[in-house]
Amino acid sequence: MKILGIESSCDETAASVVEDGRRLLSNVVHSQIDIHAQYGGVVPEVAARSHIEMINPVINRALSEAGCSWDDIDAIAVTYAPGLVGSLLVGTLAARTLALLHNKPLYPIHHVEAHVYANFIVEQTNTELALPSKQPAFPMLALIVSGGHSQLALFRDHGDYTLLGQTQDDAVGEAFDKVAKMLGLPYPGGPSAAKAALSGDPKRYKLPKARVKGEYDFSFSGLKTAVLRALQYEIGEDFTFPSHELPARLTDMQKADFAASFQYTAIETLIDKAEKAYREYSPASVVIAGGVAANQELRSQLSSRLPLAIEYAPMQLCTDNAAMIACLGHYYAQKMPAVSPESLEVIPSISMTKTAWSVVK
Repeated sequence: MKILGIESSCDETAASVVEDGRRLLSNVVHSQIDIHAQYGGVVPEVAARSHIEMINPVINRALSEAGCSWDDIDAIAVTYAPGLVGSLLVGTLAARTLALLHNKPLYPIHHVEAHVYANFIVEQTNTELALPSKQPAFPMLALIVSGGHSQLALFRDHGDYTLLGQTQDDAVGEAFDKVAKMLGLPYPGGPSAAKAALSGDPKRYKLPKARVKGEYDFSFSGLKTAVLRALQYEIGEDFTFPSHELPARLTDMQKADFAASFQYTAIETLIDKAEKAYREYSPASVVIAGGVAANQELRSQLSSRLPLAIEYAPMQLCTDNAAMIACLGHYYAQKMPAVSPESLEVIPSISMTKTAWSVVK
């Protein structure tokens, strides 16, 4: 079964063809990083306009690289939630139109849940990615970490999962971006902070880990504020000193040490909860998913703390892509009916526990 996946939830226009929920035939991603870098972040209206320009060329290229015609495609899977409403509308409109034109079943996919399925892609043609050697086994513990989400979920099977905990404020990726901005590091902030941390001392500054009521919940707003106060103190200023003036007062070494100290504390916060969940639920496998899953410190700490071999999805499948959408679409199609192209609507914000899976038990 060949699924065409379409992803446009934020600032990547992506399309991919995945066969049988495991074999990657093509993976095309058009990034808007250069466009948004001049603004220091994603501008929703600009993102939507770029999607409009690129959606058809990206889809056509994905089909071409997969060596597929429309006769070869069995279904279309598209991100319908969560994300920027304008961006989501472009992708779903394209998918709905193509489903009608080519008489293909259409499956709406939740973007955050789909990140987990990057770990299920273990075979490839026409690509050269460092894929896992085998698919994760159930029960599976998933740490989902990105710019908008920080969640810990226990999967018993496809579509059968429990959300154990989630961030109560900022997502870890958002905290990375904001700390990077305080340090004057270039956009996108997460990768820039991780790069700066390589030359810094992770123990140079003692930063706090939040205490939250939920056993597996996270909080990163306090850590972000602690970094701000430590930066202000470091340069001899009080809490009224503007954060945007901090970079000019910091040396490169100070920036590196703060980046390393923040990263170490943020990642340790995630791993503490993941290890606790592992001890309690004894899953057969553990995966990480989302843009922050590309972080090498996260991978290093997780591998050292858990007593099982962990295989990681390649960096190219951690950030937003359509391969994960197509992969999840395969498993969705096994249990769920297709939706009407005329009735599919986007939902900018919805928990992965509220998707259509919830009615199938």
